[in-house]
Amino acid sequence: MMMKQISIFTLVFCLFLQAGLSVALAESHWPRFRGPNGSGVSIKGAVPTALEADTALWKVEVPGLGHGSPVVFGDRLFLLSAVLVETDQNSAKGKKKGPAPYQWLALCLDRETGETLWSKTFEQGKFKGHRFNSAATSTPSVDAERVVFAWGTADQLTVVSLSHEGELQWESDLGPVVGGHGFGGSPMLHGGLVVINNDQEKQNGNLLALNAATGEIAWKVERRSERISYSVPCLYEVDGNEYLVFTNWQHGFTAIDPADGSVVDEKSVFYLETNERAISSPIVTQGLVIGTCGFTANPKHCVAMKMIDGKWEEVWRVERSVPHIPSVIAVRDHTFLIDDSGIATCVETATGKSLWMKRIPGVEGPVMGSPVSDGTNIFFADESGNLHVLAASPEFAPIAVNRLGELCRTTPALVDGTIYVRTEKTLWAFR
Repeated sequence: MMMKQISIFTLVFCLFLQAGLSVALAESHWPRFRGPNGSGVSIKGAVPTALEADTALWKVEVPGLGHGSPVVFGDRLFLLSAVLVETDQNSAKGKKKGPAPYQWLALCLDRETGETLWSKTFEQGKFKGHRFNSAATSTPSVDAERVVFAWGTADQLTVVSLSHEGELQWESDLGPVVGGHGFGGSPMLHGGLVVINNDQEKQNGNLLALNAATGEIAWKVERRSERISYSVPCLYEVDGNEYLVFTNWQHGFTAIDPADGSVVDEKSVFYLETNERAISSPIVTQGLVIGTCGFTANPKHCVAMKMIDGKWEEVWRVERSVPHIPSVIAVRDHTFLIDDSGIATCVETATGKSLWMKRIPGVEGPVMGSPVSDGTNIFFADESGNLHVLAASPEFAPIAVNRLGELCRTTPALVDGTIYVRTEKTLWAFR
């Protein structure tokens, strides 16, 4: 009897240990743009609030340029960059407007030291986009088997899959990209699929899923989009079902069955009378999907939706100081909106009731990256390279302004209490 009890105890302990290890490993990943399901939140380990240049765990120069974020799986960090190919036309003697030639660079770094483990260069293409965009604004996506990179030109949307050791698994050409601002979306890995929001202008786009093992198209959803979108989908689980949720100006919220690409439900909730664009990515919190849409001086909307009996229902909306480019973030019972000018708003997630709206001190230039959180504080950068820290609290409480001294239009990544920040020429790690 005693041996039987010991055996049962040992089995339970091993299962507990295995479960704990699985959770620990899961939390050691930042697998896509804004981390787990695009939430922007990692609660394992507090991130320091003093993030000046001389407190960095490490910093390394990144070749080329890009506004995409790093992703992390285990001890490896992956990043996309674009290297300008020098020609007579774009030399220092005089730059000519028009598409510029680039080579794309997939990078793998040791996340503890910043050492480059490998890099792989892909063939040249010509990119042209908005002056705030870049040829490598896309953030990779990673799982245990692969890391997927994407970039787009007027001629070709390219998606490649590499092993963690840098071996090319496949490369797909998904056709031209129609959109004057240039490509800026990011892939998402889920259930053996690579999912991409390929909404383009003039109804040329689509929603795509590729077989993650082969790169072949698994399904495609035709769209009537008039403006190129950059929002990355999220996974929404409700009533025992899981859906991929996309946001778009004309389509509003679209729920897709990832098994076959069928449209479960779609509801237009944004203002169709003026031009808008879905740049920020939706999040899932407390049974809601929250997404934004808008355009510069035109109206902007933050809308919380819920699916009831297979149909979308609007729960609440905010239409004042809504971000155009940054995504929203939810921590515990509150949702925070940080708009492009540095005005922050806190609302109750369940109701949308506004608790405060304040200008964050020390913001210099627009905010183009999205906020992330360690569960206690919120971190985001402004264009001037100031990394701001704000309490994730129902009371307004700015914590710190950390000056990195380089242009920054990116979103940080958080893993195990370490924050990774990409500025114009540098990748920083703070712990």
